[in-house]
Amino acid sequence: MSAQLENRRVRAVVIGASAGGIEALRNLVSALPPDFSAAVLVVLHLAPKGTSVLPQILSRAGALPAVPAEDGMPIEGGRIYVAPPDCHLLVENRAIRLDHGPRTNGHRPAIDPLFRSAANTYVPETAGVVLSGVLDDGTAGLMAIKKAGGVTLAQDPSEAVYDMMPRTAIEIVSPDHIGTAHELGETLARLAAGAPPEPYRPPRLVRDEGEDEVVRGTSEDAQPGEITGLTCPECNGAIWMNEEGGVVEYACRIGHRYSAETFAAMQSERVESALWTALRSLEERAVLYRRMAERHRARGNGRTAERFSLRAESAVHQAHVVRSVAEQFASDTVTEEGVA
Repeated sequence: MSAQLENRRVRAVVIGASAGGIEALRNLVSALPPDFSAAVLVVLHLAPKGTSVLPQILSRAGALPAVPAEDGMPIEGGRIYVAPPDCHLLVENRAIRLDHGPRTNGHRPAIDPLFRSAANTYVPETAGVVLSGVLDDGTAGLMAIKKAGGVTLAQDPSEAVYDMMPRTAIEIVSPDHIGTAHELGETLARLAAGAPPEPYRPPRLVRDEGEDEVVRGTSEDAQPGEITGLTCPECNGAIWMNEEGGVVEYACRIGHRYSAETFAAMQSERVESALWTALRSLEERAVLYRRMAERHRARGNGRTAERFSLRAESAVHQAHVVRSVAEQFASDTVTEEGVA
């Protein structure tokens, strides 16, 4: 552990992971001792309708008990709280709050909302950890922890199964410590050791930023940031861009939020979806014109049948062009993500 971390103490550890994150979480948790005094809160990107077995996996991996987070559950040291599917995991007044608000970076649960709420509640005794994953959820939240005076850590990209998420966090946030997942666990163990008794703090309400967006949507207050002329990939609302501390975020009025990489990726998905939709419509158009041509031909309307046949051929030609564009676009997108 670096000299600048020697005198730091943490009471809450928030961890974010995505693709390839389960093994990293297991390795990190295995390094936490039975007397680990801080609370650990974990977000792993999950399918909204799935069932998470992560609490059982983490309980078997180390000495600390891991439980599914429940709304209103008090946060205790020495326990691991895991975000359930389709809920943001937030910290409010030293308790857990589950929120079904707008997705962040296309995910619910997402990493950034947890990191921000923990930074607001436990400043500066928060440690944020970004592990394996694609795109860059967690970078903005890790920056919020750093600005609040907390400790920032990231998995060594060379160890991560998917290195983009920790690599982006390292490039933008410059974390206090970078290491393998097991080394991060050992660092957290030292940071949590010997923490003095927690001083009394009056309760404070920590409002999720998604709620602020909803309130703003029903008032005359201006949306923060600058209007972009772009639209939200999820609700088609107007998008504003805000940059703080070198981190660029895009948000719509109702609260969908995106990092730059995630916004670009979701825009690519919209373009590809639109191309395949156009292809389907053109193929259906060709089928319709062929049937109309056959019907008129059967009735002896040769000239009309020929006109519909020509339209069908034109639709087929257009469909071939769109299919070529769609396949090339998909191929270019895969190549770009591979390079990234």
